[in-house]
Amino acid sequence: MLDKIKQLRDMTSLGINDCKNALKEANGDFDEALKVLKKRGAQMLAKKSQRETSQGLVDSYIHFSGNMGALVEVNCETDFVAKTDVFKKFVKDLAMQVVAANAQYLTREDIPESELKDIGNIDDYAKQACLMEQPFIKESKKIISEYLKEIVSQTGENIVVKRFVRFAIGE
Repeated sequence: MLDKIKQLRDMTSLGINDCKNALKEANGDFDEALKVLKKRGAQMLAKKSQRETSQGLVDSYIHFSGNMGALVEVNCETDFVAKTDVFKKFVKDLAMQVVAANAQYLTREDIPESELKDIGNIDDYAKQACLMEQPFIKESKKIISEYLKEIVSQTGENIVVKRFVRFAIGE
């Protein structure tokens, strides 16, 4: 049981009690406990989504070749969370994601109506063009919105990806 708790903690960065309770709820099944924790993260995100996010970070990523880069703004509730390694890593990962995956919109709601008319399959297009629906470049089985839920459950605060911009030579 202790090995499973440690493994859950390593994967999620959640507290011992959270991991222990998830394992109890899942009758000791590790995969089920992980699902329980992901579900709690989604519930936590929904509860916290109305909270004001007036703190945060702006960060950048420049591709090693120097021909592409991105700026991202991610907001949170307190400067305490904005200074944590977990939050800083998330913001840096998003900047890298924007450069690598060339997101054009934050969510599918941001796609202009005029563009929607020319799109055949909106789901396929959104997975490619919308940052929150793209597979995470460092862990392709996870999409960015799931990564955000993990960070919300780790920090206990509302976190909002506010905006981003990608620059590339010749574009």
